[in-house]
Parts: sequence; C-alpha cells; structure tokens
Amino acid sequence: MSKPPPNDDVAIELRGVAKSYSLETQPWRRLWQQLSGRQASGREYHALNGIDLRVRRGEVVGIVGRNGAGKSTLLQIVCGVLQPSRGERRVNGRVAALLELGAGFNPELTGRENVRLNGPLMGLSAAEVNRRLDGIIEFAGIGEFIDQPVRSYSSGMFMRLAFSMATSMDPEILVVDEALSVGDGAFARKSYERIMALKEKGTTILFCSHSMFQVEALCTRAVWIEGGVIRMDGPAHQTTVEYSEWMARLEQGSPEIQATALRFETAAAAIMRVHVRPPPDGQAWRHGTDALLVEVDFRSDPAMPCPTLGVVVLGADARPITSVGNWMDGWPLKRDAEGRVSAVVEFPHLPLLKGRYTVSVYVLCDRAINVYASAENVASLNVVQDHLAQGIVSLPHRWHDHVPA
Repeated sequence: MSKPPPNDDVAIELRGVAKSYSLETQPWRRLWQQLSGRQASGREYHALNGIDLRVRRGEVVGIVGRNGAGKSTLLQIVCGVLQPSRGERRVNGRVAALLELGAGFNPELTGRENVRLNGPLMGLSAAEVNRRLDGIIEFAGIGEFIDQPVRSYSSGMFMRLAFSMATSMDPEILVVDEALSVGDGAFARKSYERIMALKEKGTTILFCSHSMFQVEALCTRAVWIEGGVIRMDGPAHQTTVEYSEWMARLEQGSPEIQATALRFETAAAAIMRVHVRPPPDGQAWRHGTDALLVEVDFRSDPAMPCPTLGVVVLGADARPITSVGNWMDGWPLKRDAEGRVSAVVEFPHLPLLKGRYTVSVYVLCDRAINVYASAENVASLNVVQDHLAQGIVSLPHRWHDHVPA
C-alpha cells in the first residue's frame, strides 16, 4: 500500500503511533532487549497504542485526559523528545515546546549564556539568537540576574526565562503541557498574552491541560486520550463535556465526594471574603422560592487591568451544575483605587432540585482565561422541595393539549 502524498496544509501527522516500555525487572534482560530491539512478551507497558492524529496549520487543539492516559507521551513524540515504538510521525515546521520549562539549562552558566547555548538547539542560528536576545531578556523581566548563574535563580525566575526563550523563537508549532501559569500574576498575564498573540498569528498549537475551562477558551478542537488511545476527537466544547461526564461517572462509586475547601491566590489577586446569605429558615433553600445570593470581596493589583469574577455551583459529585461570569453577562466590576472589588451574584427562585451542592469562586484575568485566585467549595448548600420531581434542575416548561403551531 503506497503512502499518501504529503499535504502542505498539515502541520502534525501521526499514523499508527505506539509507544511501549519494558517492565522487565532483570538488568541483563533489559540490556538484551535494548541490544536486540525486542521485548519479552507480556512484559510491556503501552503508553500509546495506535494513535492517528492530523493537525492542520493554524489549528489550536486541546489534549485532555487523566494522569497516566498518555498525553505527555504524545506531546513528547510530537516534539521529537521520544521516538515511537511503532508508527510514523511527521511534523512540518519549527517546534517550540513548553513541556518541562528550562530542562536543558546548565545551572553553572548564566541566564544569558544558557539562552545563547540553547538557541541553536531550538533551531535558531547564532545571529538569530543575538538579534532576539534583548527581547527575551526584557520579556523575562529578571533584571541583572540574567548575568548570574542559573543555580542562583528562584523557581519563578527560572521559569520566566525559559518561557520567554521558548516563545520568542517565532515557532510555527507550539506545544504546551500545563506550563502557562508561570511566575507571578503580572507575568502570568503576559504569558497568556504571548500565547494568544501566537494563536492570532496562525501558529499551530497543541495545548494539554486539566482545566476544561482553559481548553474551551483557547482551543477550537479537543482530543481526549484514555488508556493510550484516542477516545474522542471533536469540537472543544463537545469533547470537554463528554470527558467531564465520563469522569463524573467514574467518581460515582463513592456516595459523596468530600467537598474540601481549597484556596489559591497570587500577587495579582486574592479573595478576601465569600459569603452565601443563609436561607430564610436558616436551614435549607426551598426550590423555586428562595434566592441564592453569593457575596464576594477580593483585592487585586490596581496597576493591572481589572480582573473578572466567576461563580460555579457544583453537585455532590463535584461536577459543575452551572457557572456565571460577569464578563459573560456584560456586567463590569467596580474597582476602587486600591484595587478592591465587592460584588454579589443572585440566583432568584433557585431552580436547583433537592440535594447537596457547593459553591466555588474564581478571580480571573481581564480576558477570563488565567486564574488569579480561587476559593473552591467555599460554601455548602442544602436544597429541599415540596414535590417529587427528579434530577438536578427544574427547567421552564409548558403543557399543551396538542403540538403548538
């Protein structure tokens, strides 16, 4: 069977790609396998198995799946860090990989020396590195530390320089593996702006993340990997829904997931107070009658654009039931000169049916992509009802004697 002719519109193509690792415990057997190129039957771990994937130039494709599903192995094969055990890999264009930021840096060399050393490894000539060097240093924002040994860097400085270098080479293909939120709040926003600028220029992007919100916000298409095979490949909003529902079904083995309150903040923003006004009877909200009011106070860096605010209601299985955001509703937040914001979101005549729910709050950047601060499972709700309707939410509806015209 002849191979199909190359397609110049295709940036990445994997055909029947598999990656296997030996589980042999005896050192001499592992050596024999490496020398002979063969592995003992039944003593293999298949990280990927028969992957067929085609990504066209300019596409932004999300990669989703559980830990251990094969996502990182797939990205490493695309980048050429790993070679497939079987199958074919074809990549057309200069690749920049945000996998393990700064993995190739020499700790004994200065930041400037590491940029000059790693530039040619990323496909740049020495002249191109010198031409881009000032821009890389300026974007990283680490000041005089650029001429200090990398071993003296904080983890944030290290990541900032690595990110700046990887995204400053005008890649035709960008591969991102959970490496966007680097540094403090201001730099995290800059990193997202850099990614969005590359997207708008037509750069092909593979974006791997556990955040379904980010995948939907950044990607037009998403690929779900489970057990080393592609389980779904389709529009991002459809794939993320299917994956989230599948994860929720997996977690139904326990009667209830413990809703542990988790807080996160950055220099860009911090949530100071979340208060859910108690129901009229002080015990439970009555379906279709009581209003749910969530009050949020947060502070933000006044030197940065005003953030956005999102509120999520989750079921007892930790699956999001609904979410609202001020930017989606066209309601601008009011921020004082010191960066403080107070806002209240009201759900009138609460349509949730009986059950236990939790509330999570998120402060995001002005583009509603990068999370600056969060308060997850910060409040619990108990909803009761006077009728036998089943489900999660009551939808508006009408009855008719016949199909209305």
